[in-house]
Amino acid sequence: MTLPNFLIVGAAKAGTTALYRYLQQHPQIYMTPTKETNFFAFEGEVINFAGVGDEALREFSITDFKTYQAQFQGVTEEKAIGEACPSYLYYPQAAAKIKQYTPDARLIVILRNPITRAYANFLHTVRDDREYHHDFALALQDEATRIADNWEWFWHYIQVGFYGRQLQHYYEYFPRDRIKIYLYEDLKTDAIALLQDIFRWLEVDASFVPDMALHPNKSGMPKNKLLHRILTKPNPVKTLLKPLFPAKLRQKIQHQNLNTPQLSPEVKQQLLDLYRADILKCQDLIQRDLQPWLGESAV
Repeated sequence: MTLPNFLIVGAAKAGTTALYRYLQQHPQIYMTPTKETNFFAFEGEVINFAGVGDEALREFSITDFKTYQAQFQGVTEEKAIGEACPSYLYYPQAAAKIKQYTPDARLIVILRNPITRAYANFLHTVRDDREYHHDFALALQDEATRIADNWEWFWHYIQVGFYGRQLQHYYEYFPRDRIKIYLYEDLKTDAIALLQDIFRWLEVDASFVPDMALHPNKSGMPKNKLLHRILTKPNPVKTLLKPLFPAKLRQKIQHQNLNTPQLSPEVKQQLLDLYRADILKCQDLIQRDLQPWLGESAV
């Protein structure tokens, strides 16, 4: 029975999609064809979230073991077998489930300043035409109500950022030498060094360099909504033009059409006040200096 021997467990909007794409290219690494199976978060559950666009989560999530196991049918001679699913860091039951099914798994975590992470999360839902508030402060005000009304976890802009609380579950189930922690800043500053460190840790060829020209999953508010829909939604124009524009060019145009408005000082301070204690807890847990997350320059 083939199951993963490593997992990228989060955090959301911190580079997990990029890591999935880069690791997927390595000849000695197998990644599940479905990114974000959500199996260890929702095993045995009926997924029925009520938020805008939440039906998509039900469509791609896997909740039964037989279907999850089928994700690994393509494994041949790869040494490292993995999946990437940022919901695993957020859902407390995931750590116990992973320990149950794959007790010796290695876990990769990449963390981003929780303030900028929450804002990127918000911009992601705006980009995808799910978020009807285009004011981040208003969306934050609605978060508790949305959670109470059973909107899926990706709407939990604030709650997803309490990494100290979330990581504690993993340290309770896995020894420290099975958990590898990176920061989003590591990925942005020197992605090659970060990947080579992962390759060494997974005991695969560390000299391999993936194609990193594509930068998946960028968030932002579309400047031109019509152009954004043509580039990202199924439509006859996109189908017609797709053969004429390589993926890299299409992505470049899409990214240039995305704007990131400045985050207001009031919202920054509100979130910093909420996160301060957890950031300090996280700092102690992962033994990395997170003081920049507490300063003005980080946000």
